[in-house]
Amino acid sequence: MLKIRRSMNWQVVFALSGRMAQDDLAELETLISSEARGRPVVLDLKDVTLVGQDAINFLERCDADGITLKNCPAYVSEWITRQRRGRLEA
Repeated sequence: MLKIRRSMNWQVVFALSGRMAQDDLAELETLISSEARGRPVVLDLKDVTLVGQDAINFLERCDADGITLKNCPAYVSEWITRQRRGRLEA
């Protein structure tokens, strides 16, 4: 189960905790897209405990779209990097 907490100052921060499953990604994508344009969006991954391939694909797209991945676990960053590298080599 993924818990999403939203806070805002000059940027919008979604603090995520728990498992990032495929079912949660659609809701998170809707929340992100509903934010006002021009305001930076941050995903705080400090309390994320588990991600799968679908979550990695989602996070990679977020990063490519300029969304900041804060407190990203090392294994998630590495997975995103390997996936990008694989796509570039293909």
